[in-house]
Amino acid sequence: MANNIDGLSFDHAIIPPGEGKKLVLGFSGGLDTSFCAVFLAKDKGYEVHSVLVNTGGFSDEELDQIEDHAYKLGVTTHTTINAVKDYYDSIVKYLVFGNVLKNNTYPLSVSAERLSQALNIALHAKKLGAVAVAHGSTGAGNDQVRFDMIFHSMIPGVKIITPIRDMKLSREAEISYLKEKGVAMNFEKSAYSINKGLWGTSVGGKETLKSNGMLPEEA
Repeated sequence: MANNIDGLSFDHAIIPPGEGKKLVLGFSGGLDTSFCAVFLAKDKGYEVHSVLVNTGGFSDEELDQIEDHAYKLGVTTHTTINAVKDYYDSIVKYLVFGNVLKNNTYPLSVSAERLSQALNIALHAKKLGAVAVAHGSTGAGNDQVRFDMIFHSMIPGVKIITPIRDMKLSREAEISYLKEKGVAMNFEKSAYSINKGLWGTSVGGKETLKSNGMLPEEA
């Protein structure tokens, strides 16, 4: 079965139908996870339970806004897990004590966060008795591997669903789909990808794609 929106089509037959069963979605409130929430609930028929694992990068106001957005998208429940202390006690402090730096320069702040987030999402899926767990990773980068490996280890009988990656969706296709479903959110693409966390903040943009690029001060 294919959706065709504004000339952009995607085949979602590869995503199994939900038939009203519970699915836990790792949720940030961004474009990819917003698409997943609507698509998995409305098109595939899952009972979607979104969860955000806060490892130190969100204010209370931001968390409230994300929760409100999740419910507007149609999730059954939304849960915010405060994992800051556990993240520090079980992961960050050992990396700091060991002065663990990639290439002796870069702290592994983002990858360490993903481990904590994946572990907590897996525990939440187990607690709810979910038959499936989903995340919004694309086919690029290592986040997809971190989530998948922990889910395979922690909840081996639970189906892993990754709509953005498996359907090879473009940003334009996701936006067209959400607009067609009546979703109101900020669709403007930021010039920089910013990941704020307990251990550090990483910034990515066109200047960081090459080794001779420097981020401008406004980034």
